[in-house]
Amino acid sequence: MQTEAVMTLAYKAMTLAFSMAAPLLLTTLAVGWVVSLFQAATQINEMPLSVIPKLLAVGIGLVIWCHWLNGEMVAYVQGLF
Repeated sequence: MQTEAVMTLAYKAMTLAFSMAAPLLLTTLAVGWVVSLFQAATQINEMPLSVIPKLLAVGIGLVIWCHWLNGEMVAYVQGLF
């Protein structure tokens, strides 16, 4: 296998990984920002208050984007074969 082909496959794999992780990471970022504003406004600094909403948001995000994530991964693997 040529070096250029390997680099192309690695580039596509990294691009796919970033594009698949981005929706969940952005969701977690947005929920974390809202929770931190709430904690700053109310001065409630409980650790579960910052973790549980993020976990719920990631779970809901997985349910929402599961079909798209699966389609992207299947298309990439089919392209490899």
